[in-house]
Amino acid sequence: MNIPYEKNQKERVPFETYKARFREADPVLLSQVSGAPYDAKTGLFSVTLMGKRYTVHYPDFETHCLEEDGGYAPLLDNLETKILVIRYLLEGKKAPFKGDFYAYADMPWGNHYNQVFQGRCVKRLAYTFGFKLDSFRQVMESLGGTPVPQGDAGYEFFFLDDLKLQFMIWEGDEEFPPSAQILFSGNFASAFHGEDMAAVGDISIGTLKRLAGELAARQPQ
Repeated sequence: MNIPYEKNQKERVPFETYKARFREADPVLLSQVSGAPYDAKTGLFSVTLMGKRYTVHYPDFETHCLEEDGGYAPLLDNLETKILVIRYLLEGKKAPFKGDFYAYADMPWGNHYNQVFQGRCVKRLAYTFGFKLDSFRQVMESLGGTPVPQGDAGYEFFFLDDLKLQFMIWEGDEEFPPSAQILFSGNFASAFHGEDMAAVGDISIGTLKRLAGELAARQPQ
């Protein structure tokens, strides 16, 4: 049985444990299975996370952001993001995107952890942007998100490589609280285990929040 991904996973399974597995793995095989491109001459994997391109060096898992905009780049220093990406390279299996999206509860393992996911991720999304739809639209468009018709504001965007998310928000007011929905492209089920999906929510929402703050700071006062 899978163990739900918890905030303290860095204590339950130390990052150094994953790095040791990464060092011992065959990078060519990891690339073939996960679909992440690998250049044997430079020892670099290539991944794209939330609109930013990164390289990951084999065998030491040193990460570098290829963008020069100076914006927030979570794979550089966020431990939860590093753990998610190294697990993606070690355990993920590439599957094509077929245009299908699923709620967390509808994924193969979703009914086990849906209540936790709703509280930890869906409600967090709702209360982060449910009273700030203009900020939500601005940050999603900065990432190249595509509007979807659901919600008062909804977007489809790439999370990691060709894995997509849809975020939909219904605005809150004085009478009703905000609400949200998060949908995953069907190929998530091959790329990640159930315990990783809350981390996907944490990282994506946290990144949007940081980027929204950066955009707001650039606005003329």
